Amino acid sequence: MFLQIKDSTDLIKILDIQELLDPNNDIIHGQEQEGEEEQETDTFKKENLVFPSGESLPRCWLDADYRKAKVS
Repeated sequence: MFLQIKDSTDLIKILDIQELLDPNNDIIHGQEQEGEEEQETDTFKKENLVFPSGESLPRCWLDADYRKAKVS
């Protein structure tokens, strides 16, 4: 799966989908896609990633308490 860094055109290859789906993880491991060579694995904050379409990640992937209503 590929995600994009917000406000850029850089794509990230997600190495562990379960890590991405777990709302208790703030970071994921992935590889930037630059040219044809495999890049080194790096960490990325999930809050800085979006789908290549520009759509935000689902809240349930980012917030472990997504089901609780926010109190104002």
